[in-house]
Amino acid sequence: MTRMPRSVDWLQRLVAHDTTSRGPNQPLIDEVAEYLTGLGVTTHVRPHPDQPGKANLVATIPAADGGSAGGVLLSGHTDVVPVDGQDWSSDPWVATLVDDRIVGRGTADMKGFLAVVLEAVPAMLAEPLNRPVHLALSYDEELGCLGAGDLVDCFAEVGISPEVGFVGEPTGMRVIRAHKSSYVAEAVFTGVAAHSSLTNQGVNAIEYAAELVRWCRDRADRWRTEGPFDEAFPIAYTTMSVNTIDGGIAQNTVPDRCVLRFEYRAIGAVDPDAVLAEAEQFIAGLDERMRAEDERAGARLSVLARVPGLDTSDGPVTRLCRDLGLEILPDKVTYGTEAGMFSEAGVDTVVCGPGDIAVAHAADEYVTLDQLRACEDFIDRLIDLLRR
Repeated sequence: MTRMPRSVDWLQRLVAHDTTSRGPNQPLIDEVAEYLTGLGVTTHVRPHPDQPGKANLVATIPAADGGSAGGVLLSGHTDVVPVDGQDWSSDPWVATLVDDRIVGRGTADMKGFLAVVLEAVPAMLAEPLNRPVHLALSYDEELGCLGAGDLVDCFAEVGISPEVGFVGEPTGMRVIRAHKSSYVAEAVFTGVAAHSSLTNQGVNAIEYAAELVRWCRDRADRWRTEGPFDEAFPIAYTTMSVNTIDGGIAQNTVPDRCVLRFEYRAIGAVDPDAVLAEAEQFIAGLDERMRAEDERAGARLSVLARVPGLDTSDGPVTRLCRDLGLEILPDKVTYGTEAGMFSEAGVDTVVCGPGDIAVAHAADEYVTLDQLRACEDFIDRLIDLLRR
């Protein structure tokens, strides 16, 4: 009989916490912290600076000499996307065994990886390690990797500096070394309301916002047709799209407000900060024109999320992947992860975890038992390597 994955119990416990990004993740963090401290693991819980109920966790299993410098980072986010409006065949907050898979929100993205890591902590403590292992659990990854910046700050505060890192997003247990950067920005246009029969007395916020929509589309079209290109990505060029827009109160009123959000995902050959500077310059021009119509009007831009790209070359983490027998994919991916932020902070990082990204945000999200076992085997090999 094929063995049941050892991590199933922890996966059930993690899925039982509704950690949808709009709500708290603290109960899950507290349960993990209690477990780790009960095993004697040094654990740090860092609450969100402004939002009660949200927190990051960092824990270290030290090397045999007691040191915590260097070592391996095993990281995952605790938040999940909503289930609103989705047609689930079972309770999304109950990890349900269905044939060869476990169904539940977050099973693939990415509580399956966290369950495997947490189940393995006693094995990590059983024998001396030649390098420390650091565990990191974050909040609000699904909102744009918002918690990872605080995690990096926490590393410095508690005095750890991982050399290599694994972010356990669902990759089918194959190693991804590169992804695009991802920026999300919000533009707010403040107009002046007037009756639509007296347009000369108002400033139309929607019409100015439409100019930004056109600018975004023109910029995206140029990347699509002119490049630069990187054929390792399934979409080989930088993309940009306006994804939400809201404005106006009535069909006979000049709108005094319009808010839109756009995102762009850049290949390595495109500097995302330079793109942001272009957008800021364009909006500054719109702001000037709006104020010329009426000093009460204007436009402003703010960045809601900034996820650096990842492009891990041959180095310590890829050598470790080869030693562990992991398949390293030549392809790059369009989505962003916290690995980009860790890499930017000096941690040589890759993405590798159980599950399929294609089911990650869908109804009846699942991870197969084979994938959990494959991840357990990976962690077992890692522990064995660190004991030598």
